[in-house]
Formats: sequence, C-alpha cells, structure tokens
Amino acid sequence: MTRSKADEKRSLKEMTEDEEEEKDEDSTGAIGFGDDEKKKKDKRGSSAAGGSTLPSCQVENCTADMTHAKAYHRRHRVCEFHAKTPTAQVAGLHQRFCQQCSRFHELSEFDDAKRSCRRRLAGHNERRRKSSSEYHGEGSNH
Repeated sequence: MTRSKADEKRSLKEMTEDEEEEKDEDSTGAIGFGDDEKKKKDKRGSSAAGGSTLPSCQVENCTADMTHAKAYHRRHRVCEFHAKTPTAQVAGLHQRFCQQCSRFHELSEFDDAKRSCRRRLAGHNERRRKSSSEYHGEGSNH
C-alpha cells in the first residue's frame, strides 16, 4: 500500500496532536481547561506577581508613561528617550543603555558616543572579520 507524502504528513501531524492532547489531559486532570492552562496564559501577558504594577523606566526620576510603549522598551524597562540618550542616572551612577546587551552599563564601558559596549562590539567585530576572511581567503586559488 503506497501513501503520498501529503498523507504521511497529515498522519504525522495527527499523531503529534494526539500526543499533545494526552499531555494536556495528564496535567489538567483530564478536563482540558484546568488551572494549569490559565497559568500558562497569564504568564505571557504580565508578571507572576499579578501584573498590577505599571511598567516604568528604570532611570531615576523618569516619569515616562510606558503603558503604550513598544514591547521591547517595556520588557527592558527603559523608555524610548533613555534607550537613546548618551547618559542617564541609574542606581546613582551615570550610565548608558547598551543596544546589544539591552541593559545599562557605566559610561567607561563604551567608546566615545557608541551605543554598544566595548565587549559586545569586540565580539561583533570578531564575527565580521571571521566571515570576511572566509570570503577573501578561501575563494582564491592563485
């Protein structure tokens, strides 16, 4: 008996769905919509502590309203202005937000006005050098 690839994919997908349903039944007491399912949905949208606290920028004395900010800024607790500013007062220190690390570092960890710390820039440059040498070095047989 020969089966087409579409039939094989369909049956494989059905087996996978059946296994997932069995796992769901095991974790929720065979009902399908137990407390575990609700917890999974709650974790995505808010913090585990109930989500009653509004997102706020971690820069001292920043009063930016982040309720409508982009998800990136809410996740890293930095308003759009302070993500791009050259200096900000965080934890009593003058710091800058690193675009690569997505966190604040002391100003001494940055070169001039760059927005990525030296450590991450070094890794980035290393990868660039490595990939460019592969193109130039291996391609020529003179």
